[in-house]
Amino acid sequence: MAKKINRREFIKAGTLAGLGVIAGCSIRNRFDLIIRNGLVIDGSSPAIYPADVGIRRDKIVAIGDLSGAGADHLIDAANQIVCPGFIDIHTHTDTELLANPRGESKIHQGVTSEISGNCGSSPFPLNEDDSRALHERLKERYGISIKWQTAAEFLTAIEMAQPALNYATFTGHGDLRAFVVGKNDVQPTPAQLEEMKRVLAATMAEGSLGLSTGLEYAPGSYAKTAELIELCKVVAANDGVYATHMRNEDDTVEEAIEEALEISRQSGVTLEISHLKACNQSNWHKVDHMLAMIENAHAQGLPVHADRYPYNAWGTGLSSFLPLWSRQGETDDILERLRNKDDLKKIKSYTESRGRRIGGWERVVISNCHNEENIIYEGKSIRECTEMTGKEPFEFIRDLLIDERNRVSVIGFAMDESNLKKVLASPLVMIGSDGSAVAPYGKLGEGKPHPRFYGTFPRVLGKYARDEKVFDLITAVKKMTTMPADKLNLKQRGYLQKNYFADIVVFNPGTVIDNATFSDPHQYPTGIEYVIVNGEISINKGEHIGASRGKVIRHHC
Repeated sequence: MAKKINRREFIKAGTLAGLGVIAGCSIRNRFDLIIRNGLVIDGSSPAIYPADVGIRRDKIVAIGDLSGAGADHLIDAANQIVCPGFIDIHTHTDTELLANPRGESKIHQGVTSEISGNCGSSPFPLNEDDSRALHERLKERYGISIKWQTAAEFLTAIEMAQPALNYATFTGHGDLRAFVVGKNDVQPTPAQLEEMKRVLAATMAEGSLGLSTGLEYAPGSYAKTAELIELCKVVAANDGVYATHMRNEDDTVEEAIEEALEISRQSGVTLEISHLKACNQSNWHKVDHMLAMIENAHAQGLPVHADRYPYNAWGTGLSSFLPLWSRQGETDDILERLRNKDDLKKIKSYTESRGRRIGGWERVVISNCHNEENIIYEGKSIRECTEMTGKEPFEFIRDLLIDERNRVSVIGFAMDESNLKKVLASPLVMIGSDGSAVAPYGKLGEGKPHPRFYGTFPRVLGKYARDEKVFDLITAVKKMTTMPADKLNLKQRGYLQKNYFADIVVFNPGTVIDNATFSDPHQYPTGIEYVIVNGEISINKGEHIGASRGKVIRHHC
């Protein structure tokens, strides 16, 4: 653990005045909530120090010796760490908060702010047909009837749901492109590119933090570098962020990093590289050079950072094992190609090559299906599924995608543990779950999602900081709080300071750990004792008490 100083040393050092705290609390000594006796990691101090934290309404108003003060509510945080609430810089939460605004799997980890709209996917902008289709899916799956098309309308819907945590989002390039250009492999006309830029600027004016891309997914993958540079000029002009799931994360990952860096250079945009990794054993040796590329660019003044989840398996859709050209258009177009004998031979060749590259079909596990008869495959590798069905791997994949209408999630075991530690340890890498806010009950409790949905932040604190000492606890907390807040320019969040929003986590540094596993993922972590969102206790002694104080965080607000 990082250096600690005792209460007497802290006060004698004169830092109380610098933090704007109230020593002795002789004036205005009544608070809504006091967290007493905790060990504070505030996000800016190089030490862990003992202090009390006083809260009124939604703000931190005092840090220091508040032993003489009173409060409506008291938390005894003796021997516990008190730090800013965790900001999950890379999530895929959106309609889940409409289905269940409690944000269970995230807030139990200490996450107080979700940053979504990543990998080129956001629930806006939508044309009338796509809005109607999404509305019908939400009504069928969750029984909710909410319809929107714009970023402003979607963010209002989130506000009306009264979520338990804060929410912000990027504009997904794939959805922006679909809205203006369509879902096929075509290049925008000059007029269409200008329209994309106009719509992107409008979404940012409505609250979007910037642009995300998913360049391994259709239709975002059909964009050329020049298109992305032009769009990122709009993001830069509006002081936003470009977050990219790069064009490749295995055989040509270094080229993909260079493309991302060049987009930043040419447009002036601040760059966030999503879930940085080198997939498949043949590429594991590239990680040192990948990190050097990013760190050298940063040293030369390029505003580049990255994020990563603390697991060696990725999670995505099974359709990623189909060639990009076959993923064009609507769902029915994709499924028709899977039925067409002329297309099937080419698709099969690509799919089988992907299976070989990852190291065999035993390394790809089905995590979620929707049809009841296919739930038996969840938690089983494709190799196991072929043994169950008597089908060859491609035949099984093809039939399952058709039966599920392309709605199958998978987990792929493709990364190396030593590389993971190198990436996590980089001073430019933050922590992001790449998961959604789900729950161990109801519709959001279905399937076997990646354990990162439930365990990312406690796993970093327990396994990688405390047990394996990849970095100290202060560094771990900064990667989850101050770094994402600074990167995204989140106002008055990410630090434990006076006049900042009271997003706070209290955790036990000796016991904090993830419990979610790949075979049994719907498990909350251990050691996250209290979570406070905008001044209100949401997790009390490890239990969600139903608070709904989360806010929508809009760009420039």
